[in-house]
Amino acid sequence: MKNKARHANRIGAVALIIAVTTIAQAQNPIVTRSQPPSDPALQRLEREVARLAKFAGGIVGVTAIHLETGRRVSLNGEDRFPMASTFKVPIAVQLLTRVDKGELKLDQMIEVNQSDLHPGSGTLTELFNKGGLSLSIRNLMELMLLISDNSATDILFREAGGGEAVTARMRALGIEGINVSRSCARLIADWVGVPNLPPEESWSPEMFKLVFSTVKPEEQKAAAKRLDSDPRDTSTPDAMAALLERIYRKDLLKVESAELLLDIMRRCTTGEARLERSARQPTTLALSPCRTARAT
Repeated sequence: MKNKARHANRIGAVALIIAVTTIAQAQNPIVTRSQPPSDPALQRLEREVARLAKFAGGIVGVTAIHLETGRRVSLNGEDRFPMASTFKVPIAVQLLTRVDKGELKLDQMIEVNQSDLHPGSGTLTELFNKGGLSLSIRNLMELMLLISDNSATDILFREAGGGEAVTARMRALGIEGINVSRSCARLIADWVGVPNLPPEESWSPEMFKLVFSTVKPEEQKAAAKRLDSDPRDTSTPDAMAALLERIYRKDLLKVESAELLLDIMRRCTTGEARLERSARQPTTLALSPCRTARAT
């Protein structure tokens, strides 16, 4: 593996798992790395991926796996990329692992306080600014994965045991390339240039706006540059694809939890440019490109 974390001017890693029918396979072959390097189909596909990557305006990482045959193709598959909102998938896996162990319940109600309303994507912070509501773990997980809600994510990040527990779960699964360290709020604060936030009990939407507004443009630029070389909260395309493959094969969780996770992921409303299912691709599962910290 390359020992570097090239984040600067990157388009986030695209980790794709593609499961297609025999008809689609014949039309769009994905060739395994185990085949001879002179295989013309593999070379054509790799050239096309590399050609398209040139138009992205950054460094692109792609790993695609044909689930029925194990054939794959990869571009910069062992390089580390910022996960941005895709880190919500490993959080969901660790959370459901705790559910399977009986440590949490999907219908368990979690109080959403003012300090839980964090900046970034989603709707909870837009709809509420004082807290005062309760949502079930299932509801919060749907908000996290369906609309990429950052407030719901950070609540579940806490319930999952934090970054150390999520990363440890990935290691226990044999997935070495995923590192989860910070909540959405702390990741965004580091990107903006506010590494030392006040105590969490004093957090509020107004507090985030105030502290972020005090950062000078040159300070924010320097903070973003530091984040470019930060190995935390990164993944390799190979590792993310391996996680998605395990989710698809339902060998990470109990059957009920695996079905729930797949159902929510299929209903995801973000990433309009992701691969769509079709009559010839009935089991396509895809993860859209990671977004940058600005859109996390």
